[in-house]
Amino acid sequence: MTPRTTLALDGSSIDGSAYKDVTHLAAHAPGWVDHVVSAWSTYGLAVFAVLMLVAWWRARRKSATAAVAALAVPVVVVVAYALNDVVKMLVREDRPCQRLRVATLEACPAPGDWSFPSNHAAIAAAAAVALLYVTRRLGAVAIAGAIAMGASRVWVGVHYPHDVAAGLLTGAVVGALLMAGVRRWPHPLARRLAATRLRPLLVA
Repeated sequence: MTPRTTLALDGSSIDGSAYKDVTHLAAHAPGWVDHVVSAWSTYGLAVFAVLMLVAWWRARRKSATAAVAALAVPVVVVVAYALNDVVKMLVREDRPCQRLRVATLEACPAPGDWSFPSNHAAIAAAAAVALLYVTRRLGAVAIAGAIAMGASRVWVGVHYPHDVAAGLLTGAVVGALLMAGVRRWPHPLARRLAATRLRPLLVA
């Protein structure tokens, strides 16, 4: 049988030692720290959904074009996730907890659930950058949350640092490019959506 080829043959050779250092810290950290980080790693993406909802609720009270930008945020997130997942399927990097003998806070994903790049990081970064185009205040909160999300995925043991860095970069780039397009043509987009059943989403 021909051996499987990958772009990232062994992520542990990139920053496996840094990954081990982080998981070692997690193993010796106070229990409450691990609980907080694990909770954020598992449920933190729901906070980004709430931020997107709040941004839209506020934007529709300002103008139809502001509402269009807010409605674009979840679309940006879906696109970023899809592109990131394509890269995952191409690279097919094993999870670090499958390659390295370390104790992890989170159960190691099954083989075939690839590691590079991190979907959680990509989603969080895409949402954060896109939100910056809608509201700087919520966007700043989301940026901090995205960085924390990336760090938490290494802390609980399911990603290498480079997985997280690549996911954050992917999400940020996709978010910036797509939202720049939305900002460039806000009025045509608003007019088109206003002519559909989505009109109630544009105005309070």
